[in-house]
Amino acid sequence: MKLLLTSGGVSNPSIRDSLVELLGKPIEESTALCIPTGMYGHPNVGPGVRAWQFISGTSENPMVDLGWKSMGVLELTALPSLDEERWVPRVREADCLLVGGGDVLYLCHWMRESGLVDMLPSLTETVWVGLSAGSMVMTPVVGEDFIQWRPPSGDTSTLGLVDFSICPHLAADGKPGNSMAEAQEWAATIPNAAYALDDQTAIKVVDGEVEWVSEGHWQQLHA
Repeated sequence: MKLLLTSGGVSNPSIRDSLVELLGKPIEESTALCIPTGMYGHPNVGPGVRAWQFISGTSENPMVDLGWKSMGVLELTALPSLDEERWVPRVREADCLLVGGGDVLYLCHWMRESGLVDMLPSLTETVWVGLSAGSMVMTPVVGEDFIQWRPPSGDTSTLGLVDFSICPHLAADGKPGNSMAEAQEWAATIPNAAYALDDQTAIKVVDGEVEWVSEGHWQQLHA
């Protein structure tokens, strides 16, 4: 799977160009499924209006509204009640999965429960575009600062498809988001490499190779 891990979506031309490169064709010729599941688990995000804004492409984070050839919704909480032949082919046919933000452990839990996690190794040409929690779920650990909901198992690990952790929404002091001081406090609790990135920054990962794409600011907090 090809990863484009963003803090604020496809928010500038550089990130959009990276998405097109990963797709190998124009967005207008590509199919996508959006995954809003993580939004339901976060008290400040969903369910409700913001989940609808993400699905409808009317949120402030460009993802669904990029001009895709086709767009569908993949709701992970529904998948355990469906036969696999109802949804697995749709995932395999999609060029891109657009994964919204919200609560990262809620998203991770339903990725496991739905069986989507088990499919990921076989989706070698699929592009995963994460937004905030949709990016953080691919890391090994998110830290207590980002835990709002806990799974019944008590397991707070995330998927570990990359070997670093992310503090998204880096912002100047006094602005909405996470300040550098907050990011540094968070990083002190993280056992692996940790980065902070703002909403104009993304991380592209292909076959383990990591590339930063930014028209904003990012910083490695520790190795």
